[in-house]
Amino acid sequence: MSQRHGQKRRKADPARRVAYTALLAVETRGSYANLALADQLRAAGMTGRDAAFATELVDGTSRGTGTWDRIVAAASGRDPAKLQPGVRVILRMAAHQILAMRVPTRAAVASSVDLAGQVIGERVTGLVNAVSRRISTHSLEEWASKIGGDKNADVLALRTLHPIWIVKAFQDRLGTDEVEAALLADNDPPVPTLVVRPGLADRQELLVDGGTATPYSPWGVVRLGNPADLDVIRQGRAGVQDEGSQLVVLALLRAAESHGCYGQWLDLCAGPGGKAALLASVAAQHNSSLTAIEIHQHRAELVEKALAPIPGDHRVLTADGTNPPLPAQSCDVVLADVPCSGLGSLRRRPESRWRRTPADIRELTQLQRRLLTSAVDLTKSGGVIGYVTCSPHRDETLNVIDFAQQDFPVDLLDAPAMIPEVPDIDDGSGTIQLWPHRHGTDGMFCALFRKRDS
Repeated sequence: MSQRHGQKRRKADPARRVAYTALLAVETRGSYANLALADQLRAAGMTGRDAAFATELVDGTSRGTGTWDRIVAAASGRDPAKLQPGVRVILRMAAHQILAMRVPTRAAVASSVDLAGQVIGERVTGLVNAVSRRISTHSLEEWASKIGGDKNADVLALRTLHPIWIVKAFQDRLGTDEVEAALLADNDPPVPTLVVRPGLADRQELLVDGGTATPYSPWGVVRLGNPADLDVIRQGRAGVQDEGSQLVVLALLRAAESHGCYGQWLDLCAGPGGKAALLASVAAQHNSSLTAIEIHQHRAELVEKALAPIPGDHRVLTADGTNPPLPAQSCDVVLADVPCSGLGSLRRRPESRWRRTPADIRELTQLQRRLLTSAVDLTKSGGVIGYVTCSPHRDETLNVIDFAQQDFPVDLLDAPAMIPEVPDIDDGSGTIQLWPHRHGTDGMFCALFRKRDS
């Protein structure tokens, strides 16, 4: 029988076919998993249980990429990098189904073989069948112990589906007793969180259809479903924003209020506009104005859209925050929400943990220091500066703060004291560190400074 006829006989499960196509785009074109999946679900018209299954398959396969590859290597005796991309993706999917989902082994193996036969060809079905069956001979815990050996950090990395360098970075901030809980929290997808724009909407408008108030932020609501179903979201009087992002803005605003810093406010790295919209809403209530700077034009347009419904004299500049077109010492409050590794939001982008490297951290920290330098230069004497990252990595957080205290005319404020209602955010450094496993938020970091009087 010809390969062509063999392919016609096989019928791959539609949800797995959708997941495979999305994952292949992630693997070969560098696509974001959530966007690639959304495209495929839309093209297939898939909803309900099939869409939910495809989503779990894409997210889980992406989260575990490095772990699944090491298990595939051990089960096959081959370097996964030398397999053709489609085979590599199907074997990762098989590993996730067998080791992390409640899919019976027989069904996971058979469906993987059928998928391989349909999308690649009969010539690879024997390999997929054999390797999938070998994967099923051990649990994830057993594979981690077998591959990681006596290296505790490596075993933990394999079990929690993280690169070992991220495990060590988290361990550095949390210690050995708490690090596993933090890593496992990265594998739990977040529930959508909404935020009202103060002065434009009341939180009660979001507390519909099962919405619940966020435990710490006075503006947030956790709500399942499509945010765009709500009029208040469509009108721009509220938006989508993690509670952690709301809390670091709240801390900055309270610090500004405690020091009487009103007038000109600045968001130095504003895209896509969530924090800028929150700042602008509060600024409008205090006869202050916001300038938002964003280096990328398409993100600057998103900021403009976010600020459009908000009253007041606000403006968006498409410019480089390290060399902004603003006079020195012209701002009363500056937010430097700097580009970072995103290690605090790994639960949102399941593939990102395998795309970042320690080299990225080294490059980003140089940019972060230049942006903080710019923020200090732009701040008036007595003004307040907020340095924010969505990362707990020491090099992007505490080491940058040490650099600032040594080189700049600033005093570190007690940031945790600005949001005393939030527990377990202070490690003694005077800075805020949020964690998914402690607070149910992204892993936001915030340090607050006051610029010394001339």
